Amino acid sequence: MRIALADGRALEVLAFGPEDGRPFVLHLGTPSGPRDVPSLTGPAAERGLRTLVFGRPGYAGSTPRPGRRVADVAGDVAEVLDHLGYDRFVTLGWSGGGPHALACAALLPDRCAAAATLAGVAPHDAGGLDWTEGMGPENIVEFGAAIAGPEALTEVLDHQAAGLARVTGAEIAAALGGLLPPVDAAELTGDFADAVALGFRTAVSTGTAGWRDDDLAFVRPWGFEPWAITVPVCVWQGGQDLMVPPGHGAWLAAHIPGARAHLDPEAGHLSLVQHADGIVDDLLAAAGW
Repeated sequence: MRIALADGRALEVLAFGPEDGRPFVLHLGTPSGPRDVPSLTGPAAERGLRTLVFGRPGYAGSTPRPGRRVADVAGDVAEVLDHLGYDRFVTLGWSGGGPHALACAALLPDRCAAAATLAGVAPHDAGGLDWTEGMGPENIVEFGAAIAGPEALTEVLDHQAAGLARVTGAEIAAALGGLLPPVDAAELTGDFADAVALGFRTAVSTGTAGWRDDDLAFVRPWGFEPWAITVPVCVWQGGQDLMVPPGHGAWLAAHIPGARAHLDPEAGHLSLVQHADGIVDDLLAAAGW
């Protein structure tokens, strides 16, 4: 469904699970258009949750919002929840979705009962963190371009998008190249590989505006401070991750007050989702649901 916002934009939102379930807002990675993620929506549905998957501005059917900050997602989420008649919710962000889940926790504390990050990105200006240390070469190039500015970044992303627009499950491991440790490459088979490939195809189906604006938002001030979050937060991170290195999860766990840290030294960026049942249970326990 496309939900009209007060400022004239629209957001594409998908819903999965029981219609009378409590709302579970899922922020997917960068780049990724709105899609089903059975590995997460399945366990959520089994626990009575109604998953809402947001297309951030610029992805698929969601209107672009150039210059957006990470913090801006909170207003969009609040408006969509109002439209659908929901009040309290829990949220999870995977990879590039992580900062957006944290924004909901920081800026909607009266409505967000708990948040979780799954291989989530830390702030670019995080003190004591070498932000690109341990990243695969493709991400180092991408974020170097983001720091250089929108024109340089768009050139890099348009080149990458040309190969992702038709990528299949059988091709996705090769397409991700140096971003995959062995543990993640082993995970990219069958239905899971098909789902990941679909996410990339959807992400670039209307261009690279959403991807560009995500990357730019990550390397700029987010609009809130993680250390000021008062809502319970669960931090899940893999030690083999080459997309969002383990230092990001360790920094978040150390700087978000009371964070429930789950740092798995053997997991990667994708294989971490094998913990999906535990992740959803942890989120619900943190929320007191």
